Amino acid sequence: MNALRNFLKTFHFITIAIFLVPALLFFSGIFNFNETETIGTAIASVSDYYPATVFHTHDHEPEYFTDFIDENVREIRGSIKAGDSLGKSMDRNRVPPEVKRQVIGCLKSVIDFGALKVGDTYSLIIRDGNTLEKGYYESGPFNVYSITNEDGQCRVTREDVLLERRTVRISGTVETSLYDAFPKDIKDPRLIYAFADIFASKIDFNTETRAGDYFELIVDEYYRYYDFVGYGKILYARYERNDDGEQFEAFLFDTGKEKAYFNEQGHEVGAFFLRSPVPMGRVTSRFSYRRRHPILGVVRQHLGVDLAAPRGTPIMAAADGKVYKMGYNGGFGNQIVLSHGSGYKTYYGHLSRFRKGLRPGDRVKKKEIIGYVGATGMATGPHLDYRISENGHFKNPFSLKFKPRSTLKGEKLAELKKKVAGMRRIAARLAQKKIVLVKSVIATPETVNFL
Repeated sequence: MNALRNFLKTFHFITIAIFLVPALLFFSGIFNFNETETIGTAIASVSDYYPATVFHTHDHEPEYFTDFIDENVREIRGSIKAGDSLGKSMDRNRVPPEVKRQVIGCLKSVIDFGALKVGDTYSLIIRDGNTLEKGYYESGPFNVYSITNEDGQCRVTREDVLLERRTVRISGTVETSLYDAFPKDIKDPRLIYAFADIFASKIDFNTETRAGDYFELIVDEYYRYYDFVGYGKILYARYERNDDGEQFEAFLFDTGKEKAYFNEQGHEVGAFFLRSPVPMGRVTSRFSYRRRHPILGVVRQHLGVDLAAPRGTPIMAAADGKVYKMGYNGGFGNQIVLSHGSGYKTYYGHLSRFRKGLRPGDRVKKKEIIGYVGATGMATGPHLDYRISENGHFKNPFSLKFKPRSTLKGEKLAELKKKVAGMRRIAARLAQKKIVLVKSVIATPETVNFL
């Protein structure tokens, strides 16, 4: 006992304690028996030290990267640049000729080498200098192919792609136009046109928007490796007029035959005819029985509407139909006339050009591109002269009322009602600031429908 007291009084005990205490603290951090370690807690602890921004994405990949796994195995990564063929890219990145031939031969069954995309990437693991062990080729965020070498036979397999889906709410108030009302930080302007397209048979966003009008929508955003890759189809859309409080709603619903937009009563939001065949065009002349012609200076009928848009803007067929005639027609310049049945025809004038390959007698679908805005014929600037006739009598395109394309009944209507109730709950939840619904999904044509 005296020996122990003498030892504690010496510097030997202090020295041992200096080394022993940190060691105990270190090992207690590793072997924490009081708290169950999970993948979630492990990731959370790592993320405190390694924020997401340190992980490489393709935007940050070096042009040439090689990593030696061991002395006999190495990995080569490369990407397709402007003017590249796959072979040229591999030569630049020092891929052995035998491996290059093997990879090209293996990928030719799944990739069109004449349509390679700038930014496509590949990764090859090579053993013993010139033997392909495994590889990957990635074209965009959705086409990922794995390459394996089995007994000298190269095999290629399309891989599942895991995406993060974020369901978000976007809303705004119109001051000048619908386009300007959308937040400036939206990730793809096509979202604006998709929203306008939902109500294209109900609202003419060229003429009928008013200051104070309100819109909102719910849509899925998809991410891969923290990078935005695209918007899904809009799930819910609403537009409310400021002047009279009229409200339009649309819910995406799968009828079993197609996905379409319906209101709560089960009426399809899309009608047989679009309100305007030019998205976001500006009305410069309305339907009138007495209008002073801007070039001739005489007063005469203008039995259509003029929609100004930049030269080359695509023009859509206002409804399903057949090309009745097309060609140069005097003051109308290049003109297409479509026949839609039930006595309806639509007229599209002053086109810069027709869609390549379109011929009289061809059938076209609603929203299909038929030509491009121009200023041919008697025109002071690029615009579309758009007209509708019913049984030979021209009508104001913006005053016509069309029936819904379809109406849900019975079980389908009951399914829609459940969908509507669920979407309203989601909308109420997302209306709270900073709320985003997140889920991981496998990207397939069945699970992801992009704009």
